[in-house]
Amino acid sequence: MENLSLDIANLQALYRAGALTPRALVDVVLARTAGNNTDNAWIYQLPAEQLYAYADALADKDPAQLPLYGIPFAIKDNIDLANVPTTAACPEFAYVPEQSATVVQRLIDAGAIPVGKTNLDQFATGLNGTRSPYGACRNAFDPEYISGGSSAGSAVAVAKGWVSFSLGTDTAGSGRVPAAFNNLVGHKPTCGWLSTTGVVPACRSLDTVSVFTLTAQDAEQVVAAAAGIDEADIYSRKVEGHGFDFGRAATFIFGVPRTEQLQFFGNAEAERLFRDAVARLHELGGVAIEIDLAPFLEAARLLYDGPWVAERYVAIKGFFDAHADRIFAPVREIIGGAARYSAADAFAGQYRLRELKRQADKVWAAVDCLVTPTAGTIYTIAEMQADPIRLNSNLGYYTNFMNLLDYAAVSVPAGFQRDGLPFGITLVAPAHQDVPLLHLAARCQQAVATPLGATAIAQPALSVELTAVLPSGQVRVAVCGAHLSGLPLNWQLIQRGARLVQVTTSSPDYRFYALAGGPPYRPGMVRVQPGEQGGAIAVEVWEMPAREFGSFAAGIPAPLGIGTITLADGTRVAGFVCESYAIADAIDITHLNSWRIYLKSKCK
Repeated sequence: MENLSLDIANLQALYRAGALTPRALVDVVLARTAGNNTDNAWIYQLPAEQLYAYADALADKDPAQLPLYGIPFAIKDNIDLANVPTTAACPEFAYVPEQSATVVQRLIDAGAIPVGKTNLDQFATGLNGTRSPYGACRNAFDPEYISGGSSAGSAVAVAKGWVSFSLGTDTAGSGRVPAAFNNLVGHKPTCGWLSTTGVVPACRSLDTVSVFTLTAQDAEQVVAAAAGIDEADIYSRKVEGHGFDFGRAATFIFGVPRTEQLQFFGNAEAERLFRDAVARLHELGGVAIEIDLAPFLEAARLLYDGPWVAERYVAIKGFFDAHADRIFAPVREIIGGAARYSAADAFAGQYRLRELKRQADKVWAAVDCLVTPTAGTIYTIAEMQADPIRLNSNLGYYTNFMNLLDYAAVSVPAGFQRDGLPFGITLVAPAHQDVPLLHLAARCQQAVATPLGATAIAQPALSVELTAVLPSGQVRVAVCGAHLSGLPLNWQLIQRGARLVQVTTSSPDYRFYALAGGPPYRPGMVRVQPGEQGGAIAVEVWEMPAREFGSFAAGIPAPLGIGTITLADGTRVAGFVCESYAIADAIDITHLNSWRIYLKSKCK
């Protein structure tokens, strides 16, 4: 099994077919990792007997009943694994936890096998992977280059084929930059989806456990197994519905930064690859809109040039005050900067962040997602160590704002530079849009293998359907009158966060009436009896959060109400219906089949 691919879908197929056992899988992992740490990816590897113990615990289990049965994974060493030291890349800080972090335990309970703890930028402070006493973690494609950080070893362990997936953390980009530099999917879930109980904090209010995988489908599966409320985590958050799945839609709208706001720091290859990625999104059905990145970038600067630095100090205050000399110089310089901020600065920073979020959030009224480079360029280890603060800041140009603004994001491979180094793009959307993001990421991965200008790739049949686990939390309602786009009551939908998902007609068995009264003038749809003549009425289908639907329905005056109507394709959705008594004084406009046409006829 020397060439065995460890992507989750492949391993699951082998397990189900009886062609692989967890013990045989452990043999493969041990053979690949034995004495193999020249990249400085590992801080601790579990001994063989412990790995076999995890494998043997699955012997009487059904692979179909455990979503991660026999899947090997690595853990960033600021996340606890029971009875294994947690160092946060600082040996003097190390402790041995009695319990695993909540997210780790959930994965083990789902059948996954932990293989070891991985190297990181000390105390998860950095985006480059060189700030560790365990050695600078080397890029999986060229050891002279940085791996990206702080979740450096976690990315390299997956890229090298040692594990199927790994856990990182992401406060400022640490779950995405290493993914881009090692040709991986790096998913930064919605803040709070994955518990941080048992995670050494960097900025506790912003920290997110992240996932590195070979494919977007694998990331979906890992997140599905790990997500969920944890009462022990004050920042834990209920998974909410994602609504419109732009990732699988035939058409979608994506934002790209203005040309003058794109930064590649002199890397023409990265600039070329980003242009190609945008072109592929067009071929997948995307429509690009330029957006102003200024409020995003200003928010990003608050993370290191604002009072949030003080939160990094709070996380390790006792250790920092007693052992500052044991902390890497760049890390010590960043955390030590907390002293210049006051409580008043913290409140002022929060106020400014609220203002910037209000500005940045306006983009979501126009686009489904935002697309940026994950990082504008990549550096050698020597370059990074010679200029650690400035170059690290460059790496965070497109990432530092994400958790401050409460967005979800996924970095996805987007090709290779001519020197063989990978490049990645990041797809961004508001909180709880993880599933559509990962669906679009899966299509992007497939598209990278297709020459530009070739026929657009069909939407893939994904191996995991997370929408069954994470329901959309939306209600679809068909409208036919004043709630149509551009008409007087459409604001009632927009105000509730609704979006248009389909323009279609009803099934051909409705009568359509212009009701008495107004303005606003209102139509009524009445279903005909079997055998009676009807028509197909033009409607729009809108989708709104379920929590908003009650207030919307409550505001509908008699004789109209919400019932169930049938669309042209046979789909049944909530929609406006009319009580039959109201048609006595109404005008039958079924022959027009459209409220817009009726309104135009009135204006003549």
